[in-house]
Amino acid sequence: MATLFTKIVNGEIPCYKVAETDDFLAFLDINPNTKGHTLCIPKKEVDKIFDLDEDTYLGLMAFSRKVAKAIEKVIDCKRVGMTVIGLEVPHVHVHLIPLHSMEDARFIQKANMSSEEFVELAASIGNLV
Repeated sequence: MATLFTKIVNGEIPCYKVAETDDFLAFLDINPNTKGHTLCIPKKEVDKIFDLDEDTYLGLMAFSRKVAKAIEKVIDCKRVGMTVIGLEVPHVHVHLIPLHSMEDARFIQKANMSSEEFVELAASIGNLV
């Protein structure tokens, strides 16, 4: 059965797309820790990051770096943090989280954003990737 993220890749579920290549997709987290919280995924459905083949793993890191650099230009933050947990959706995903404090990395507090804010932010970041 296809994961939630595979359904997003296939266009069955909408997302706030930030960037896309033939192999990877970046989109805004709809339940963000902070404004700009972005998920980067390989389009190939693999559950665990260290089960990716080496080329896909390295490609995901390079893609995530480009997206993180764009986030830094759009969001005023101390840095963009990266975490890979993978328990919520069994499809590899890298969280890129604009950090203002360590609390932003804890997945406890969430930012509230309107649909319009998501659309505008996705375009702003995507234009710089």
